[in-house]
Amino acid sequence: MKKLILASVSALALLGVAACSDSGTDTTTTQSTNPPAAEQPMQPAPDATKPAEPAPAPAPAPAQ
Repeated sequence: MKKLILASVSALALLGVAACSDSGTDTTTTQSTNPPAAEQPMQPAPDATKPAEPAPAPAPAPAQ
């Protein structure tokens, strides 16, 4: 039981040091990108309430 408590305290101390340490060497920044000017915005989908036209009936087979 004593080892479990010691391991838990050690883990918490290690996480605390890792969370609080700030090396200060990371000077990178992020930059947003803009889409190309030639790209058009998406158009809305065609009217989905109109029913689709049925497929044409196949032509009858020629008699032999």
